[in-house]
Amino acid sequence: MLTSRHNSSDMIQVRNIEKSFGTLKVLKGIDLEVKKSEVVSIMGASGAGKSTLLQILGTLSTPDSGELHIDGTDVLKVGEKSLAEFRNRRLGFVFQFHHLLPEFTALENVMIPAFIAGRSRKDAEKEAVALLEDMGLGGRLDHKPSELSGGEQQRVAIARALINRPAVLFADEPSGNLDTRTKEEIHNLFFRLREKYGQTVVIVTHDPDLAKMCDRSLFMVDGQFV
Repeated sequence: MLTSRHNSSDMIQVRNIEKSFGTLKVLKGIDLEVKKSEVVSIMGASGAGKSTLLQILGTLSTPDSGELHIDGTDVLKVGEKSLAEFRNRRLGFVFQFHHLLPEFTALENVMIPAFIAGRSRKDAEKEAVALLEDMGLGGRLDHKPSELSGGEQQRVAIARALINRPAVLFADEPSGNLDTRTKEEIHNLFFRLREKYGQTVVIVTHDPDLAKMCDRSLFMVDGQFV
């Protein structure tokens, strides 16, 4: 793991990341630094490379070349098993579609990553209840996803992403299929969480209102920041 060369105030450092699919070059030498507790949005047209970059930042995909350090760890040089553990403990993910497991309650869905991390049921349940209550879902713990509204489902997904207190929260169009009022609630929630837990947040979005709320908004065109 490499830490000494990197600015301790940076949570994410990206150097010259490139990625191609066949002959199509999707990312063309991306450089990026994100500070601890910073909320950054990435905007751009469909096909600009936003989601591909987010998947690489979240260690769900590997670049063809370049460097990626997250929280002082050189994640491109970590073995697969160690990387999976790092991802589960240090990174959280929220997607446009909540991906909640339909047969489990809200509480159980939130607890699952804690179990994967080897935490006790008592510890996981205490943390999950606290997170859901913090999101205004204290009365919905035993409800299954089908019994929740779209906004409630997304808040459960955000709680699930936070259960292991990740250093970074990655969100890909987190409010893309929600109505205007619910969108605003979800947008405000990201900033309230940052204030409370100190999370670094990277959000891919098409929503200019959300982008304006962020500390910094970056724009991608054809695989590069402009």
